[in-house]
Amino acid sequence: MKQPFGKMEVRRMDVQVGDILEMKKPHPCGSRRFLVLRSGMDFKIRCTGCGHEVMVPRVKAEKNIKKIIRQEQDEK
Repeated sequence: MKQPFGKMEVRRMDVQVGDILEMKKPHPCGSRRFLVLRSGMDFKIRCTGCGHEVMVPRVKAEKNIKKIIRQEQDEK
């Protein structure tokens, strides 16, 4: 989704609560997957490996996302 921001256009990924994010870099425990607990200007995510919860600014998180895994895909 594009949103105007002054003269620049800001692209925001469609990340929803319950999605699993596969990141480019692994968490120190070795897992690359994080469950989205909250989304807005920042994300609250939980590591699926060790359960550690982290608040990450949206801009920083979106740069590090490799793939978004939706829950609907897993249920089919």
